[in-house]
Amino acid sequence: MGDFEDLKAAIEGEHPGWQVWRSDAGRWYATRSGDLTDAQLQAGCAMTVAADDSEGLRRMLLDQTRGESGDR
Repeated sequence: MGDFEDLKAAIEGEHPGWQVWRSDAGRWYATRSGDLTDAQLQAGCAMTVAADDSEGLRRMLLDQTRGESGDR
């Protein structure tokens, strides 16, 4: 599963509500497909997160999931 499309599909499957892409420079991004509430914003949730690689992006998305449920 080293190919970008496979990794993208896997990450999006693990984190519904996020759209994943990679920049021309190779940086990985994910953006939410919906809006955040004021409470989520105040809790530190982000609309878009970025990482150097797919594993870093997965960690960022897990952190975002914890923030949504107040487990930060």
